[in-house]
Amino acid sequence: MIEETEQTEETTPVTDDAPLAPMGPGLPPPVRRIVVDAPPTVAHATAVNHGVRSAKEQAAGPVRMTLEALSVFYGTKQAVKEVSLPIRQGEVLALIGPSGCGKTTLLRTLNRLTELTATARREGTIALDEQDIDQLEVTELRRRVAMVFQQPNPFPMSIFDNVAYALREQAMKRPGKSVVEPLVVDALQRAGLYDEVRDDLDRPALRLSGGQQQRLCIARAIATRPEVLLMDEPCSALDPRSTAVIEALIGDLRRDLAIVIVTHNLQQAYRVGDHVAFMYLGDLVEYGPTEQVFGEPRAQRTRDYIGGAFG
Repeated sequence: MIEETEQTEETTPVTDDAPLAPMGPGLPPPVRRIVVDAPPTVAHATAVNHGVRSAKEQAAGPVRMTLEALSVFYGTKQAVKEVSLPIRQGEVLALIGPSGCGKTTLLRTLNRLTELTATARREGTIALDEQDIDQLEVTELRRRVAMVFQQPNPFPMSIFDNVAYALREQAMKRPGKSVVEPLVVDALQRAGLYDEVRDDLDRPALRLSGGQQQRLCIARAIATRPEVLLMDEPCSALDPRSTAVIEALIGDLRRDLAIVIVTHNLQQAYRVGDHVAFMYLGDLVEYGPTEQVFGEPRAQRTRDYIGGAFG
């Protein structure tokens, strides 16, 4: 279901140069508005670095996924509008923007989850390792492009069986415990959870804390060794300490994966992102290295969003 953005409050646009009314005693601070009925200024990444690559970019690996003129529709409503992006191994791409801007729809389209919505359709191409994802069997695609959702969703079974489930589902013949155990342990170690649960892997997963449950879901997602990991606001339901643990984990996982994360938290996007894509009402307004997008955004709408004028 697509999120919609109301624009009724913008009936009297005010430019950034308009003077703000003085504050009187007991009055709230003035509201700074931006024009939303004008087309967005799209600032493409190709113009930003002038041939100079940042240290983060130099560390990035090959392009794993490529989006070319990707558009997504729900019925007659266009949720994503001709977005083109690379997704590289060894880096984190952070998708930011206000609610209803299309970032979650874009994320879910990367492993064809939007197809579960009857009214959804897609235009443009998405390639995984230069192969159109429509040419891949959907379960194979979702093994290679795994997903972690906003709310932790462990299965009502043991910690061990949660991770083993993903491995067994992908196997041609159901493997026994002795076969999957080292793979389960490896996934839990990579997710930073094994030391906390190693003596009680038969414990029901639903008895774990929220942060532990989310790391278990990450372990389940990476157990089959995907190439791309999609994360839809993975820390939104967590406390600050658990959020810090997940963010550190993302930094570790990016060494072996391409990671795409949707977040409303701009500070989080700055902390974990190597590249940032800012979306607004379905448009990709700006894409570039994190330091550039946050430090020297080229599109006015990006400057307004980063500066807190709306969102």
